[in-house]
Amino acid sequence: MSTRPALQPARRDGAARGLGCALPGTRPATLAALREPVHRIAVLRVLQLGDLLCCIPALRALRAAYPRAHVSLVGLPGARELVRRFAHYIDDLLVFPGIAAFPEQPAREPELPAFYTEARARRFDLALQIHGSGAQSNDIVQRLGARHWAGFVPHASQAVPGWRLPWPDHLPEPSRYTALIRHLGFPVPSETLELPVSANEIAAARHLLREHGLAPARTIVLHGGARLASRRWPAERFAHVADALMQDGWQIALTGAADDASIVADIAAQCRRAPVDLCGRTSLGVLAALLGQVRLLISNDTGVSHVAAAVGAPSVIVACGSDAERWAPLNRALHPVLAAPAPCRPCAHRVCPTGHECATAITAAHLLARAYPLLDEVRHA
Repeated sequence: MSTRPALQPARRDGAARGLGCALPGTRPATLAALREPVHRIAVLRVLQLGDLLCCIPALRALRAAYPRAHVSLVGLPGARELVRRFAHYIDDLLVFPGIAAFPEQPAREPELPAFYTEARARRFDLALQIHGSGAQSNDIVQRLGARHWAGFVPHASQAVPGWRLPWPDHLPEPSRYTALIRHLGFPVPSETLELPVSANEIAAARHLLREHGLAPARTIVLHGGARLASRRWPAERFAHVADALMQDGWQIALTGAADDASIVADIAAQCRRAPVDLCGRTSLGVLAALLGQVRLLISNDTGVSHVAAAVGAPSVIVACGSDAERWAPLNRALHPVLAAPAPCRPCAHRVCPTGHECATAITAAHLLARAYPLLDEVRHA
């Protein structure tokens, strides 16, 4: 439990704990107008790294609205590091076992009864649904047993002014969640992403660069991995880009998680000159610190693109298969995105069932045309 004491007005009589909100006629016009104290908040977001980073502006605004509440993220086991890193916004992680409709992890549905028992024992005052439209997730958030719940709903007919917002499918990803916070009646000072990095991680990144003879001002990072094969630009295209940049005097470092080793090796094998292989050598924090020091990131539309946006590192992103308008960084000047039109995008296929036209339509020349203007600019500290 957080040590932050809740200094809010005393709870009014007549509030019903359970699946919904207060009893009929007692709900204020917005969540912000609620006069009951909010000591404990559950936030449902059962998604991966990049998805979590995109909701940080909303969590930042939520913390400003409830500076002394205990905020629990209901999420994946892999979110533990981000919870630790964002301890100023999130107090702890309540791991969700998964359901078949959520593809981010294998579903452990027999564990759901124990999960809901634990959630209800925490006696949340507020549950906030920011996992998606709510078609699958609203049933979950209501079963948490919170006194009140707010968030997205899939249909306009389900909207509740100041509490439940129809899914804003037209907005970029971070803006969807800040739109909800505003709908609830709270201000959102900024939609800027962030990712705290420690002094030790900055030092480790510097050491890694020195160890491999990489000069930060001349180093470009290529990140060819992505969780789905359909999201990956071909390895030979990355290699062509690396060769052209090395020919012009730039140093190339390849990054990736340990399970990206075969992808990184494939890119390196197709380069005429050997790039520096840093695959498996960087934790999340060291990778973020590394991107904050080098000249440019070139990557697929995956989690690392949001890491670059969070630390303000220039990047060029190749969006294969994904919804580029939804997932592109908000600052398009600093993070240009290459996305070829295709009638089948966005897709959810793990492997493209056709000819991967959205990827092959983007050439190395297309990417270099976006990269060189960023490389020509003076990098601000």
